[in-house]
Amino acid sequence: MLDVSDIVKEYEFNNEKKRVLDKISFSVEDGEILGITGKSGSGKTTLLKILRGMEGFDAGSFRLDGLEITPVSERDALRSLQSSTAIHLQRNFGLWNGPAIENIIRRLNFRYTGNEGLPEPDSPYYDDMYEEAMEYIRLVGLEDKQLHSSNLLSGGEKQRLIMARQLAAKPGMLLLDEPVTMTGPGTKQEILDVIKDIKSKLSIPIILVSHLPEVHLYLSDRVAYLEDGRLLEIGEPEKVLKHFLKDIEEQVHLPQLQQKEPVIRVRKLWNRFSLLRVGEVLKFEDVSLDINRGEITALVGQSGAGKTTLLKMIEGLRTPKEGEISYLHEGKWLNILEFTRQRLDLRKKISIMHQEFTLSPHSTVREQMAFKLRLKGERSLEFARKKAANMGISDQVLDILYSLPDMSEDEKDRIMQQIDLSPEIYSVLFPLINKDDVDEHAEKFFEALDLPLEVLDRTPYQISGGEHVRAYIALALATDPEILLLDEPFGDLDPVTLRDVTNSLKRINDAFGTTIVLVSHHMDFVREVAHRAILLDKGKIIMDGGPEEVCNRLIGMSHASYLEHDLQGLVP
Repeated sequence: MLDVSDIVKEYEFNNEKKRVLDKISFSVEDGEILGITGKSGSGKTTLLKILRGMEGFDAGSFRLDGLEITPVSERDALRSLQSSTAIHLQRNFGLWNGPAIENIIRRLNFRYTGNEGLPEPDSPYYDDMYEEAMEYIRLVGLEDKQLHSSNLLSGGEKQRLIMARQLAAKPGMLLLDEPVTMTGPGTKQEILDVIKDIKSKLSIPIILVSHLPEVHLYLSDRVAYLEDGRLLEIGEPEKVLKHFLKDIEEQVHLPQLQQKEPVIRVRKLWNRFSLLRVGEVLKFEDVSLDINRGEITALVGQSGAGKTTLLKMIEGLRTPKEGEISYLHEGKWLNILEFTRQRLDLRKKISIMHQEFTLSPHSTVREQMAFKLRLKGERSLEFARKKAANMGISDQVLDILYSLPDMSEDEKDRIMQQIDLSPEIYSVLFPLINKDDVDEHAEKFFEALDLPLEVLDRTPYQISGGEHVRAYIALALATDPEILLLDEPFGDLDPVTLRDVTNSLKRINDAFGTTIVLVSHHMDFVREVAHRAILLDKGKIIMDGGPEEVCNRLIGMSHASYLEHDLQGLVP
């Protein structure tokens, strides 16, 4: 049993103290699932980290099966807490490279040796560890991926593998922070059923943080509602969730398209992704589609269906073996997969948000917007071309530098090493941006996103979770892109904040005619925000049409019974 009493947590930033948890008290019985809900930034993840012993706190205490933890607990007590608990953190894909099953074997080896080194196949207990690892692999539905390298698994498959590692620790309490965030409906159903099995088989306290009401209605015995670090209510799930959702913003009307004019043309894409020892896992064959000007198009499908891979090819950041991806640029079709001087001009028109989006924690929004404008401002490219020519930097290298800010941090670092340049090159090649330039670009987008201009001079620590997301959208829009490409950047937002973001995207689309292509696993979001949805399965387009019909087809394919519980009936 877990008993939490008057937990207080404060953060200090820029000489200011902020209370993020204010006298939190509750208990969780063995074999009970306590759900926690609340807006982004309400303190949910901080609370889990404290209960895991990953973060200190300022007042109060908690007790787990006789072990009491206070703000002054010794290291031995914290080590005991960590050895008897397991936690799954949102957006955490921290796994060892190599076959998936080796991640479990390493975790089991910790019990024998105290470290996660990979034992040799002829070492003692290896066969026992392998068999036990297979039990956990089967429990999370990854037996057909046991030899796939973990770094090549989809986001949902990585989530399940992390879950299997947690179970291998044989925890006395399980802490789950958005365990199904970045997964499709079918994978969500599998993981939720795994959690149900854990509850019945292990009979331990389980705390489940989730922004999805349908997840709490399917799993949680009780739900606790946090707001600004305070526990407002705890009790029967439907009652508490109705309280949480009572102030959700009404839906903004989705702008209607006047005509369908293609601005992105995908033709005859062929690509195969193969893994050593396990053969082909994802195949694109003769994939073709058009994206229309001013249209909001959603790519949906199960985890591993190829949505993100297709979007990366559309972005020009991954090259297929065959095929063409062309953009209508200044009246002509330009293939983004082939280098030309015009491709740099085309990239100025495109803005990208990835799954791992975040604002830099130590810079103001203004400083980060100024960097965006340095790269893609009105005169930036002309300035950079002249500088590059004087420095002997080729158009091809400038093209690479121009695309790097749209890549993930890992990809960015690897390519910078390959071309033997440091990030300081940006300050040399691109022009400085003054305060007036930032204000001029920010004002119209901040108004459309319902953001106060004061947010410009704040850091991420000084704004709410919803403001953080909308500020990042403002950064993506700062350079007046004609096309916005979104790879599931809003998957872990609570319904209240997500409705704000959904309405903001529709306002942006209406005000500026921005063409938006997005990947999402969130069916309510797709139904609300998209003009059109495209359903992918194993690299193939199997349906292209209205969001309601396409989402229903995906839910049916997924046998996702948890979606019988959704926002309907909870929102006034």
